[in-house]
Amino acid sequence: MSLDPQIAAVLQQFSSMPQPDYSQLDPQQYRQFCDNLMPPMPGEAVFEVRNLRLAGAECELDARLYRPEDRHDLPLLVFFHGGGFVIGNLDTHDNLCRSLARLTGAVVVSVAYRLAPERRFPAAPHDCYRATCDLVERARELGFDANRLALAGDSAGANLAIAVSRLAQIRKGPRIACQCLFYPAVDARCDSASQQEFAEGYFLTREQMQWFWRQYLPRPEQLDDPLASPLRAEDLAGLPPTTLFSAEYDPLRDEGEAFARRLQRSGVKTRLERCAGMVHGFVSMAAFVDGARGVLESAAADLRHALN
Repeated sequence: MSLDPQIAAVLQQFSSMPQPDYSQLDPQQYRQFCDNLMPPMPGEAVFEVRNLRLAGAECELDARLYRPEDRHDLPLLVFFHGGGFVIGNLDTHDNLCRSLARLTGAVVVSVAYRLAPERRFPAAPHDCYRATCDLVERARELGFDANRLALAGDSAGANLAIAVSRLAQIRKGPRIACQCLFYPAVDARCDSASQQEFAEGYFLTREQMQWFWRQYLPRPEQLDDPLASPLRAEDLAGLPPTTLFSAEYDPLRDEGEAFARRLQRSGVKTRLERCAGMVHGFVSMAAFVDGARGVLESAAADLRHALN
């Protein structure tokens, strides 16, 4: 399928903007550049939005809770934002979390894990796991049913959702009902066919993704660490039921789809949906990309089924 017309219009706007030099890029300057380039988009109203502090692996973390209605028996969806482990925050994904809360009927909690390169791997996965455990421990205080727990994330955040699922499996809890992954980054080697085919011109570039991985992984041997590159794990059996969305015009498409197929071969109930005409990051564009809204509704249907 050709590019979605609304996506093509977005790419046309980005094509005229200056691109950073990744050989000399300073991460802090890049965060400022991205904040100026893509200011947070307004989201839907929900019953309650509250900022929290959660336990992390070594320090407290910021988080934000979204309650879709005035109930304290709703399931819990823990969300991890994308941004290549380097950029992104609670505000950049506020609109997406609001939509997920409204569509799933779950309390959504977005976790601001520590970013690279200031805090490199494995800080982020351990932060996300500890924050998830803290939420389960504080379920009565915060007002949700932690016995109905799901994880979600986009791109690097989807990678971290998988890492939390893996750590929960190793450490015998908490029990995770399902995970919802939007165009996950699952292979630090960036050597798939789609990485070559869509290397430039489709929002996320291969050069950008390689730069993100260099900031995140301090040592070359960590490229194949299954907590960083879950596609490289020897065994995926026992991970939670998974819904995975890939984007047709995305450098990460092939690795995400390969991961879904490996889950299926490992006996994990997995639904893979390739989103025709879409690029990396599209679910955050639901305010002006009609196809993104449909994907969010599809994701929410799977989450509701798993959590109820």
